[in-house]
Amino acid sequence: MKTRGIHLQYTFGEPDQRGADLRNPLFDLLGAVREHGSIQHAAKALGASYRHVWGALKQWEETLGEPLVTWTQGQPSRLTPFADRMLWAETRARTRLTPHIEALRAELERVLTEAFDGSQQVLTVYASHDVALTRLRELASADEQLHIDLRFAGSVDALRALAEGRCLVAGFHVPRIQTAAPLFAQALKPLLKPGQHKLIGCTRRLQGLMVAPGNPLGLRTLQDLASRPVRFVNRQEGSATRLLTDHLLLQAGVPSRAIATYFEPSEDSHLAVAAAIASGEGDAGMGIEAAAQAFGLAFVPIVAEDYFLVCLKDALEHPAVLRLRQVLQGAGWQRALQTLPGYEGAEAIGEVLSLTRALPWWTLQGAAKAPRSAGVSMSRRQPGSPSASSQTT
Repeated sequence: MKTRGIHLQYTFGEPDQRGADLRNPLFDLLGAVREHGSIQHAAKALGASYRHVWGALKQWEETLGEPLVTWTQGQPSRLTPFADRMLWAETRARTRLTPHIEALRAELERVLTEAFDGSQQVLTVYASHDVALTRLRELASADEQLHIDLRFAGSVDALRALAEGRCLVAGFHVPRIQTAAPLFAQALKPLLKPGQHKLIGCTRRLQGLMVAPGNPLGLRTLQDLASRPVRFVNRQEGSATRLLTDHLLLQAGVPSRAIATYFEPSEDSHLAVAAAIASGEGDAGMGIEAAAQAFGLAFVPIVAEDYFLVCLKDALEHPAVLRLRQVLQGAGWQRALQTLPGYEGAEAIGEVLSLTRALPWWTLQGAAKAPRSAGVSMSRRQPGSPSASSQTT
C-alpha cells in the first residue's frame, strides 16, 4: 500500500472540545461499526443512512486497498484484523498526542483571546497531565474572564518551567506521605523552596492499577506485577506517576527490575497508558480512575494523592492568580470534580499553603518506611475487595 498523506486543519466552534478529540470520517465509521456490531446500527448512531455508510466503507476499501469489514450474511458486521489494528493504532497515536494537542489548542485560544478581548487575563500554567484541569480552564474562562494557557508536562518538567520563568503557575501531584520520602525529596526539593514557593490546593484523586475489564490476571497490589507475567505499561521518567510507582515499589521491597517491562518504552499520559492496555499492548499500568473509565478498563485503587498548583510567593497577588483562586473556591469547580470518577475536592481547595504544611515528609530524613497512609483513604474500596478488582469503569 502506498503512503497516504495526512492533512490537519482546525475550525472555530463552541469551547467544548477536550483532549485529542480530532475527528476523521474513516475512524468515526470504523469505531461505530466496532461499537454497534452492524452497518445498520452504525449508520443510525452516525445519523446517516445504511446506503451512505455502506458506500463510504466500499470507497475507503478501494482507497486503502484493503478490506475493512467482513460481510457475512446473517452475521453481525465485524472489522477485519487490518481495520481493527488501524483503528487502535490511530486511537493510541491520538491519545499520545493529547498533551501536545492541548498545548496547541491553548496557544491558538490565547492568540484569539488577546485579539478579541483585551480585558481577559491570560495565565500560563505548566502542569502534570490531569483530565480535571481542562474543566478548570473552561470554568476560568466562563466565570472569571481568565484564559489558562495550559501546557501539560511531567511534574518535574512543570516545576522546572516555573523555575525558569516560562510560566507563572505549575501543577504537580504527590501522595499523602507522613514518613520519609527520599525519592520525592530528591526530585522536588531542588525545584521548590520553603518561603519562596507557595502551594495552592487544587484537588484530590485516586491512583491505581488500570487493567483489562474484569481484571483477568487478578492484580490487586504492585507486588503482583513482579510475581506474575504482566506486561506493565509505565509512565515516562520525570512524571510524578513514575515517581509514585518507584516510591511504592521501594516501600514494598520490590525491585523495579523484577517487573519485566518496567523499563520498556513508556507513555506520556494516563490516557495513553489506558489506550495501550485497551488495545491489548499491555496488561496493567498506573493511572487515574477517570482514564481507566474512558477506555472501559477496570480500576484497582492503590493510593490517594493531592494535586497542587504552585507559584512564587510574589505571584500570589497577581490578578490572574487571584482569579484562579476564585475559580478553585467556587461551587462550579466542586460540581466539575463530582462528575469525574476518582476525584474529590481538596481539604484546602483554593487556599495558599506552605510547603512544610502541605508536605509532612519535607523535613524528614532517612530511608522510606511503610507509611501510615499507604492505603486508599479517599475511597471506601480496598485493593483486595471484589469491587476494586473487578469494577469495570
